Amino acid sequence: MVKVYKPGKVAIVLHGRQAGKKVVVIKQHDEGSKERPYPHAIVAGVERYPRKVTRRMGQKKLASRSKVKPFIKVRLDWISLESVSDRTQVVNYSHLFPTRYALELEGLKGVVSSDTFKEPSQRENSKKTIKKLFEDRYVSGKNKWFFTPLRF
Repeated sequence: MVKVYKPGKVAIVLHGRQAGKKVVVIKQHDEGSKERPYPHAIVAGVERYPRKVTRRMGQKKLASRSKVKPFIKVRLDWISLESVSDRTQVVNYSHLFPTRYALELEGLKGVVSSDTFKEPSQRENSKKTIKKLFEDRYVSGKNKWFFTPLRF
């Protein structure tokens, strides 16, 4: 079977709270795990997209409209949380739709790992770094399609 979801691949979430949002695959699990015997992935995506900016806007307005709110979906069986609602945060491959686009992941690879989500402070720090990476990429003008909301 062809490996579609490689690190850096951009996909669209089809089911759940973030349905219709664009995500980038950070790490894939093609064979699944003992706890979850289906293929799934760790993804980071854009929950709130940046707003439209024009040439006439000032620097403060540009900065506020260029903000991005990220989200991370991760295998929470690494954390061994006891809450049922926390353990269901997994992105199944059948809930993702691959696109032809890709994002370079130099900064994202080290940010999210199995150790990242053991404490809430580490989780917040990783979300902040992902937010900074996404905002820098948006301001530099790279990957414009990733930062536009999907119209459906």
